[in-house]
Amino acid sequence: MKNEHKEDLGLGADLQTWMRQLNRRRALKLLAGATLMPLVAWGEEGVDLSGDGETTDSNTTGGCAKIPEETAGPYPGDGSNGANALELSGIVRSDIRSSIAGAMGVAQGVLLTVNLTVVNVNNGCSPLAGHAVYLWQCDRSGLYSMYNVAQENYLRGVQETDSNGRVAFTSIFPGCYSGRWPHIHFEVYPSLAVATSSTEKIATSQLAFPKGICDEVYATSGYSGSVSNLAQTSLSSDMVFRGNTQQLATVTGDAQNGLVANLTVGITG
Repeated sequence: MKNEHKEDLGLGADLQTWMRQLNRRRALKLLAGATLMPLVAWGEEGVDLSGDGETTDSNTTGGCAKIPEETAGPYPGDGSNGANALELSGIVRSDIRSSIAGAMGVAQGVLLTVNLTVVNVNNGCSPLAGHAVYLWQCDRSGLYSMYNVAQENYLRGVQETDSNGRVAFTSIFPGCYSGRWPHIHFEVYPSLAVATSSTEKIATSQLAFPKGICDEVYATSGYSGSVSNLAQTSLSSDMVFRGNTQQLATVTGDAQNGLVANLTVGITG
């Protein structure tokens, strides 16, 4: 029979066959492991596998990356340089568009929902419940309450993470001011009880926005000053982000009906 006995092709052929089998087993193992990854991103997009929302770097532990530690900037309002929004009555809230504690202003702009999911990079990206997130941002003119707009305290708020490590804030899309890419600041605290002063924070970082979304928003009424400022900077040249897409939110929706920004925040617990 023609195929009854195969010719011995030698050691080289045997090694090639063995390597093909080994690579196949590795591929199957990786695919099996992928099905066990926790669903740490949320909102309309679900898990971000596009690479737009997070990347892997030297801080990656257990399958997710630690959010880069960043400056709180000159306008934190966390007690570190005078003003302290964390002590205001009503600061624990999801809708941060209006001022509180006797101030009456309301920030105007394109509706934005910010969803953050806080996870433990030392424990397989498991969600961190019972932590607190303090979030603050500029208004559509690029100004910060309690500083540039001293009489107001809008666009600042605190939320406690739920059982899935999630917090959600209702806000407006921030403007772009000279020298910075459009962004939102946030700090993470180990609990709501201690989220009263910056001395207790365990992480400080910032969220960035994709350029296409910024262009769409800044074409709407009230954001005209942001157009030229955005044209003078880039995500790669920004002093904070330096092109790091790990802090780039996944954004859905549109400027007319509202936007939703999702970001996974990896910390060390």
